Amino acid sequence: MAAANKRLDIQEVGDVTIASFLDKKILDENNIQMVGAELFGLVEEDGRMRIILDFTNVEYLSSAALGKLITMEKKVKTAGGKLRLCGIRPEIYEVFAITKLNKLFDIKDTQEDALRGL
Repeated sequence: MAAANKRLDIQEVGDVTIASFLDKKILDENNIQMVGAELFGLVEEDGRMRIILDFTNVEYLSSAALGKLITMEKKVKTAGGKLRLCGIRPEIYEVFAITKLNKLFDIKDTQEDALRGL
C-alpha cells in the first residue's frame, strides 16, 4: 500500500505499537475498509501483540468503523495480545457508552495512560 493511502501513523514504543488515526472523519466505506486492512495487518501480517489505537485526531466515527474495531479486538484477543484505545473525544465516547462498547474495549484517556502496564 502506498504511503499516500495510509490511514494510520504507526509508532513503536518498546514492544508496543501505537497506531494513530490520521483522518478526522472515519465515515466513508472505502476509508473504513482501508483502516480495517491496516489494523488487521498489524496483527495478521506483523504479528504485533500489544496495540494502542489513538483517536486524538478523530472527530467522527461511523458505526461501520466501530464494526472494524470490534473485529480488531477479537483478532488481537485470539492472537493472545492486548488492545487499548485512547484519546477518544467525549462525543465519540458517548457512542461507545451507548453501544456498551466501553465495556468491550480497554479505553484510557491518554497515550501515556494506555502505555502504562500494557
